[in-house]
Amino acid sequence: MFSLLVNIPANAKWSQNGLTVAGGHGRGDATSQLNGHRGLFVDDDQTVVIADHENHRVMQWKNGDTTNGQVVAGGKGAGNGLNQLNGPTDVLIDKETDSLIICDAENERVVRWSHRSGTTQGEVLIDDIDCWGLAMDERRYLYVSDYMKGKVRRYRLGEKNGTLVAGGNGNDGGLNQLNVSEYLFVDRDHSVYVSDWNNHRVMKWVEDAKEGIVVAGGQGAGSDLTQLFVPQGLFVDTLGTVYVADYMNVRVVRWTQGAKQGTVIGGGNDAGAGANQFNYPIGLSFDRQGNLYVVDYGNDRVQRFSIE
Repeated sequence: MFSLLVNIPANAKWSQNGLTVAGGHGRGDATSQLNGHRGLFVDDDQTVVIADHENHRVMQWKNGDTTNGQVVAGGKGAGNGLNQLNGPTDVLIDKETDSLIICDAENERVVRWSHRSGTTQGEVLIDDIDCWGLAMDERRYLYVSDYMKGKVRRYRLGEKNGTLVAGGNGNDGGLNQLNVSEYLFVDRDHSVYVSDWNNHRVMKWVEDAKEGIVVAGGQGAGSDLTQLFVPQGLFVDTLGTVYVADYMNVRVVRWTQGAKQGTVIGGGNDAGAGANQFNYPIGLSFDRQGNLYVVDYGNDRVQRFSIE
């Protein structure tokens, strides 16, 4: 997730019915379809770029393209060729070079593809990493979560080893630990937010900190407003409010800074395919206007909820 600075009013509300802006035509590999998609990135012009996991490709849907997206990376079947992806989980756009940076998870590598049309292969930026989530700060440092090792590393582009910025003390529940670190967000102070999947919490690691702070959940798995149940995608606005795709609770919740519980801003109406429902939300983002985008995994669609 690139640290898009989005100003969202503290009292903001979103429409409860989402509009499908990508997929929604059943599960499959046609350009109108998605299959087991994971992370997403929303560009300034509301173009949505999606890690289409089970189709081993990255899809792009321009605002207003309700039927078909376009394949912008992979799509040549699962494999480890430079023209292939294998189970991508996250993607972001590096504006400076107009390129896609992709967590090519099953290949245990991070790759870069030019975003210009006609690109047929990528290059390997980092290999031998169990990556899941990506983020980039305004210095163009790349942050990558290694979910198997429960840590997050920061890289200068072109650097192979990186610097540990969160976790790295084994997979468990201590404040200096992560247990399956998945999606990431980096704020303008270079604090790293991590969805700590197996600990059912979101952690914030201030730059150079030796341990993290619980900013959402952390009360065990459950559906109370004090709890999360397998948190996935996340986003943080300029007020420090944390937005989380609360996967097993089929809802999106927001936690204001310092809050002891969250509020539901979308879903929470049991799993289903209605406009006000999710079937397991995974990825989450906002555009500059404050509209919410959610990867609705089980419904093979991306939903946009307008800010009111």
